[in-house]
Amino acid sequence: MNHTEKLTRYTANFVDELTKSGLTDVVISPGSRSTPLALTFTEHTAVKEWIIIDERSAAFFALGIAKETNRSVALVCTSGTAAANYFPAIVEAHYSRVPLIVLTADRPHELRDIGAPQAIEQLKLYGDYPKWFHEMALPEGTPEMLAYARNKAARAVYMALEGNPGPVHLNFPFREPLNPDFSLHNLWAFPAAEQLTKSVNPILDGKKCLAEQQIRQLLEKLGSGQRGVIVCGPQTDPDFPAAVTDLANKWGLPVLADPLSQVRTGRHHKDQVIEGYDAFLRNESIRKQMKPDYIIRFGAMPVSKAYLFYVKEHADSRQYIVENHTGYREPTGNVTEFIFADPVMLCKDLTAAETPCDVDTGWLGMWQEMNRISKKHLLNGMEDAITEGEVVRGLCEVIPEDSTLYVGNSMAIRDVDTFLMTTKKFIPILANRGANGIDGIVSSGMGAATTGKPVTLLLGDLSFFHDMNGLLAAKHYKLNITIILVNNNGGGIFSFLPQSNDKKHFEALFGTPADLEFEKAITMYGGEYALAATEPQLKELLDRSYQHEGLSVIEVKTDRTENVEWHRAKWHAIEKEILQDRD
Repeated sequence: MNHTEKLTRYTANFVDELTKSGLTDVVISPGSRSTPLALTFTEHTAVKEWIIIDERSAAFFALGIAKETNRSVALVCTSGTAAANYFPAIVEAHYSRVPLIVLTADRPHELRDIGAPQAIEQLKLYGDYPKWFHEMALPEGTPEMLAYARNKAARAVYMALEGNPGPVHLNFPFREPLNPDFSLHNLWAFPAAEQLTKSVNPILDGKKCLAEQQIRQLLEKLGSGQRGVIVCGPQTDPDFPAAVTDLANKWGLPVLADPLSQVRTGRHHKDQVIEGYDAFLRNESIRKQMKPDYIIRFGAMPVSKAYLFYVKEHADSRQYIVENHTGYREPTGNVTEFIFADPVMLCKDLTAAETPCDVDTGWLGMWQEMNRISKKHLLNGMEDAITEGEVVRGLCEVIPEDSTLYVGNSMAIRDVDTFLMTTKKFIPILANRGANGIDGIVSSGMGAATTGKPVTLLLGDLSFFHDMNGLLAAKHYKLNITIILVNNNGGGIFSFLPQSNDKKHFEALFGTPADLEFEKAITMYGGEYALAATEPQLKELLDRSYQHEGLSVIEVKTDRTENVEWHRAKWHAIEKEILQDRD
């Protein structure tokens, strides 16, 4: 067996086993050393390949696909700094628990550390961020080595999805020549089936649930508390919203629902969902008045900083955090009990059990009244020139049923937190809230659009500028995506922070105006551009964009200083009415 046949069969067995393990998508960036992987993936009929030139964009594109589909996605790149450009997305995948299978091509061992071109240290290149790293053996064609290749492929898919999902990294050293020979007989078949059964073992991995005794213990702990709060942070399980709201309904508790919890949208029961908590918990007096006996949190930490203050100020309240698997996501430092169990199963078990105590009959009503006041002020009124909050308000009215909303960080996600109210429309809401960076947002939105489902991407001008390369995917693959570009000419979030008081250095260091005409870039990438000046105009343009195939970008220009004043006026009016009512 010559070198080319060894290379071909080894790589083909690896790729074939990935598809047998459930892989359906691979994102490939061009390069020479990765030729065996790139060509073999493209040749295999069970996997869809996406070609993204820029590796940083490619990794975030894969992240978007994985978030939208809840499946693992593979990445392929050549050696050298190409692999290093994956790093930001791998960090995000680690913290947001997204399964990526990172396949980096490398020089063979004899070309490392001798000054050979495009040879960098790729072993454990991403540090501790991958769940698993493996340096693949050099390609061989023996049954034992083909079994080895399949074993590592199956393990990669399993490890990416096992427990808390995340990225895995396999590094492939390849010697030249690099071109596979796809004319080989029986290319995708493993030559010794009995060997395969020994090397790739089926895995059954069930969900965690608490035993009856543990349920009773939990209920006993909650029994002395009459004022409980259920908090739903970012999560993507489609069965969770109905399960948690059924529990809240039986126990008579408020549900503080982050927009990324998926609890604000859909057809489940929502009378006890409190979506305006970020607006009224900004006030210290209100936070003190609403002291809970206990908090049960599902999912990651909510976006809201006001909620963070609320938890910190009530450190003596009992706090329980429910996680699918072992993990630690508790930034307050409060004493916390962790419950490692499937959230849906736990909610159903608690709903079926006895209510832990007599809940304070006025407790839920207090939260609902404050929520009603907040919504009244947040939804009323319309400015002559559209504000950033009105952008979200208008979007929520017209966004299509069963479409995805992908949200950028900084001001975009905070305005969604404030202005996205409960709706019967089913609208999955995604964001890159693992590391909370602005890099790669355009590419992630494009990745989400690969399923063919309508996607709306909401982001600011700096996020858009930071990842304009991501627009090429829409042009290349004719993806249907609507982008709302909120352009306040800089970092709008900083205008809400103490740094804004430094008039000498603020604009240069934090405001960072780019003064760009984005219409020209959008046209370059084949997109349709429009400018919205009012909320009604935005809704009209959005309706039109959802009928348009391809890339549509609607720009909204706002003023950072006016935006701060408008938001603060809303918050002040809410606080004033709530505190007057409680005097």
